[in-house]
Amino acid sequence: VSTLSTWATVSACHILIKHSGSRNPVSRRTGKSTDNISVEQAVAELQGILDNIKSGRADFRAEATRRSDCSSYKVGGDLGQFGRGEMQKPFEDATFALQVNGISDIVHTDSGVHLILRTG
Repeated sequence: VSTLSTWATVSACHILIKHSGSRNPVSRRTGKSTDNISVEQAVAELQGILDNIKSGRADFRAEATRRSDCSSYKVGGDLGQFGRGEMQKPFEDATFALQVNGISDIVHTDSGVHLILRTG
């Protein structure tokens, strides 16, 4: 029996920071290579963003617009609704495990490192 959510679909926003090990190391926000960013640098930056969000000094969606390397930066990181099997497994598992309005810790995928805000 799984402890993960039994919802058929979820909705989420995310902040993605790509790094040199990302499967496609190019920011969709800037069009520039992320080959010069180590995994450790990406994690440290994302941890700083998470700390600012948790302390109330920053807004998740505003930070997604400002910093995410995913094309969803244009809409505050909004990925809309998705079901199981539509996202990379670590991302899917983290999102389904969150409560609505919950924010994940840092999640590693082949795309880079993420913060996830479950919105529905």
